[in-house]
Amino acid sequence: MMTEARPPISAYIRTRNEARMIGDVVRAALQVADEVVVVDSGSDDDTIAIARDAGARVIEHPWRGNGKQKRIGEDACAHDWLLDLDGDEIVTPALAAEITALFADGAPREKIFRTELALAPPVGAPWLSFGRQKRHKLYDRRAVRQPDHEAWDQFDIPESVPVGRLSAPILHYSFTGAASFIGKLNKHSSVRASALPLKSAPALALRIFFGLPFYFLKRYVLQQYFRGGVYGFAVAMMSAQGRWMKDVKMWERRMKEREAPRG
Repeated sequence: MMTEARPPISAYIRTRNEARMIGDVVRAALQVADEVVVVDSGSDDDTIAIARDAGARVIEHPWRGNGKQKRIGEDACAHDWLLDLDGDEIVTPALAAEITALFADGAPREKIFRTELALAPPVGAPWLSFGRQKRHKLYDRRAVRQPDHEAWDQFDIPESVPVGRLSAPILHYSFTGAASFIGKLNKHSSVRASALPLKSAPALALRIFFGLPFYFLKRYVLQQYFRGGVYGFAVAMMSAQGRWMKDVKMWERRMKEREAPRG
C-alpha cells in the first residue's frame, strides 16, 4: 500500500455478482483513489459484503444500462476527478504511481486520460506488450460525462477538451475460460444490437457475408494477438465471432421490425 496521501480521485465500479474479483479490484483502486464507490445492481452473491470489507462505499441501484449506470456512479462520487473501473479490472502499482505523480502539484492540465487495458488471460502471463485496448478511464466530470445511453458507455470527447495519456496499463481479467468469454460476448452483442441505431440492410448484409474474417484479422494481426500463440489465435477467433454476432442480431431486429404489423 502506498504511504503518501492519495490524490482527490473517486473510483467507481458497476457490479452484479462480481464476488470473484471485487475485493482485489477495490483494494487495488485504493492505491490511488481517495474513495471507491461500488454501484451494485442486484447481486445475489457476496459482492456487496466483500466490497465493503475491502474499503468501498456501496450503493444499490437497479440496472439502467451501460452508460446510464456509469452516470449513477459519477453522481455518487465525492470528487470531480473520477476513475472508471469494471469489476474485473486491477489498477497496477505502476499505474497508481503514475497517476499519483500527475497530481503531485495539483490537478493536471488535461481533463481526460487515455488508459490502456492489458488482457490477463486465464492461461499464461498477462499480455502487457500487445493487444491492449484503448479506453479513457481517468477524467474530470466537470469537463466530460459518460454517455446517457443504455448500450454505449465510451466517451464522445469534445475537441476542446485536452486529452492526456497514461502509459502503465490496467490489468483486465475479462474471463475465466472460453465458455465464460463466449457468454460475455453473446450478452454484449445482444445489448448493442438491440439498443444502437440500426444500420441499413445492405450494410448489414455485407458485414454478415464478409465481415467475420476482417474482424478476426483486426485482432490477430493489427492488435498482434498472434503473439499470444495458440490461445491468442483462439481469443481472436472468439472476439471476431462476438463482433459478427452483433451484425446477425441487428439483422434479425431489422427483419422483425419490418415484419411487425403497423397500426
